[in-house]
Amino acid sequence: MHSSESVAISGSDGPFNKPRSSKLWIMVAGIVILLVIVMFGLSIATLAKVNESNHTNSPISSTTVPTNPTLVTSIRIADAMSHLHELQRFATGSNGTRAINTPGFNQTLDYIISQLTDNTNYIISRSYFPVRDFKLASNPILISSISGITKNYTYSTDLSIAEFYYVKYSTSANFSDFVGLTAIPNVACTDDDWQKANPPPQGRVALVKRGACLFSDKVILATKYNVAAVLLYNDKGSSDHIPPIVVRLAQNNTVPALFLSYPIGQALVNAAQDPSKNARVQLVIDLENLPDFPVGNICADTPTGDITQTIVIGSHSDSVPAGPGINDNGSITL
Repeated sequence: MHSSESVAISGSDGPFNKPRSSKLWIMVAGIVILLVIVMFGLSIATLAKVNESNHTNSPISSTTVPTNPTLVTSIRIADAMSHLHELQRFATGSNGTRAINTPGFNQTLDYIISQLTDNTNYIISRSYFPVRDFKLASNPILISSISGITKNYTYSTDLSIAEFYYVKYSTSANFSDFVGLTAIPNVACTDDDWQKANPPPQGRVALVKRGACLFSDKVILATKYNVAAVLLYNDKGSSDHIPPIVVRLAQNNTVPALFLSYPIGQALVNAAQDPSKNARVQLVIDLENLPDFPVGNICADTPTGDITQTIVIGSHSDSVPAGPGINDNGSITL
């Protein structure tokens, strides 16, 4: 049996090269090597259960892993930790982060390429795609009017005290007057949710609860129903689901958006559901566009195999701005 493999290592969602082919056993070995190098802690959690004695140099236990024991026992905690320390070193020298458009991210790409070059026979390429960038020209403003009483909400970069926060890839907005609110039922992930909203969301500010689907998917539906703006809010699903959070939309988003804490969001929803309160909001989001910056993708293709049978492994090499990003999401596509 033969298969092909392509490993795409990206700092953000982006394209990767067409896979070349490889024999199956090379593919499996390549998966192990690359996940250890690139996905690190995530790969270990996925491939094997760490033995209780792994605080020593003993290899990962293979008792619960349905795969080749030789491959499993070749993965050592000490080796993985060596790579993790390198990622942490890059972050430490880059204000604690390896986010895109930082020195820590660029060092990460160079490190991955050097490790692949030194330890595999993959055909390695690097490609770039542009990412839109902007900054706040001034702090956003959110004011509500409920039963004729106005309230100005608190914006802060300290999310523990903020009542709302800006949303990455929101558009600018400057409402000269108050605009009516509409609470979208459920979690606004389906057309049915939006069609059941009362009053209809067209031309109004939609209140949208966290949960079930991507924020970007919710706002794509908001765009479809011609809203004036979207106020996302937290869901109180756990103790960390109360304050506002940092979220991002698609780069081509065309809707103004803010993210609210659960108490503020729920209070506005309650008011919006009572027509007698005439719940409305006024908001200002003043953004300054910055030049696009390039983000690098690494693609490592196996040199031999059957191109008709392909496995693609994807992993993010970047971190969020708030930390070094040791564990990150990845995907395997057959």
